[in-house]
Amino acid sequence: MASRGHLLLLALLVLAAAAAAASGGGRQHQQRQRGGRKPKPARPRLDLVPAAPGASLGERARDDARRHAYIRSQLASRRRRAADVGASAFAMPLSSGAYTGTGQYFVRFRVGTPAQPFVLVADTGSDLTWVKCRGAAGPPASDPPAREFRASESRSWAPLACSSDTCTSYVPFSLANCSSPASPCAYDYRYKDGSAARGVVGTDAATIALSGSGSEDGSGGGGRRAKLQGVVLGCTATYDGQSFQSSDGVLSLGNSNISFASRAAARFGGRFSYCLVDHLAPRNASSYLTFGPGPEGGGAPAARTPLVLDRRVSPFYAVAVDAVYVAGEALDIPADVWDVGRGGGAILDSGTSLTVLATPAYRAVVAALGGRLAALPRVAMDPFEYCYNWTAGAPEIPKLEVSFAGSARLEPPAKSYVIDAAPGVKCIGVQEGAWPGVSVIGNILQQEHLWEFDLRDRWLRFKHTRCAL
Repeated sequence: MASRGHLLLLALLVLAAAAAAASGGGRQHQQRQRGGRKPKPARPRLDLVPAAPGASLGERARDDARRHAYIRSQLASRRRRAADVGASAFAMPLSSGAYTGTGQYFVRFRVGTPAQPFVLVADTGSDLTWVKCRGAAGPPASDPPAREFRASESRSWAPLACSSDTCTSYVPFSLANCSSPASPCAYDYRYKDGSAARGVVGTDAATIALSGSGSEDGSGGGGRRAKLQGVVLGCTATYDGQSFQSSDGVLSLGNSNISFASRAAARFGGRFSYCLVDHLAPRNASSYLTFGPGPEGGGAPAARTPLVLDRRVSPFYAVAVDAVYVAGEALDIPADVWDVGRGGGAILDSGTSLTVLATPAYRAVVAALGGRLAALPRVAMDPFEYCYNWTAGAPEIPKLEVSFAGSARLEPPAKSYVIDAAPGVKCIGVQEGAWPGVSVIGNILQQEHLWEFDLRDRWLRFKHTRCAL
């Protein structure tokens, strides 16, 4: 009886202690809340779903296998996204189109899912990327395209409606006839050289070769392939122009919301660069068009000048020219010639071969160069005004320099402005443009230089290099 009483007393004491602890804990919890400190949220837990009653070990193993496959796919997807974030650049092979008889530079481009390969003109003056589509018709008597984009076979192709904001606000030369909001966004793209492309616009995915942050040349060689989604792409049904006979379309590198350059640079460091090999280089001599940090190369550091992104010359990239020198002497060229606000200005254009100078600049340059080549017999050859019989002698070609804002100087090799026009004949390789009007630094004057367009910070960097890999 006594032992039973002791046990009862002990039980009552244990219950009292537990109640006191619970009460004290509650008071402490309330005091912490009153003191302004929030209680820690409950940690989320994965609810376990029990197997069906009576499930066999085999059935449980199959459930586990399915769950493991799901976990593996989720982790693989996250690793891919992490790798894409870590990739700092991608590159596309770039070569001269001289082997086709054109003055353009060609880039290899893959678009669609699965990827379809094309050879496009690399053009800093274009805002719409387009490819020839299945059944595309060229000029009369032209050969059928060697490659055509098969939109219906691309799982990632998505047509744009003519009522979409992209079509109405950003697609150049979009046609006004929109019979219904869901009608395709159509374009009739006209170029200054008289060529044209007509078709419909959509979006698709481009396949790119990523190069990691540790890559030294940015070439993407051996890099993992990835998809660049949402590329605005024109599907061209009819086209005209000599350049388009030898290529499959145009890769837009211009300053535009829908250009490939703007979309790709926004994803990879805000910049892109290219290095143009000699315009007469053979087909197997190539370099790269790079998005993200470009190849630095050896030698002197790159010169730098502000990149002028002005809507009055959009989609082209403009630069501020301070002066032009021949044989060390500054030429007398009115400042208005280089001023965008006064009807002038200077742009870089990878799609123009010969440099075009507004009349006051052209006259000053050819007079200075021609005066030092006057001992040679003149030869008539279109489209040039100053050509010479080089077999009669080989005088020293005077040095040409273009000085940009910020004391950056372009010093092209002599072959870039006194060019080979025929066997034994050289010509001053610039042409006269209208005044008022913009001057164009063409791709021959740009050759054998690395050019980096920093769209984010608005700088143009350049340096002399051989370019060929």
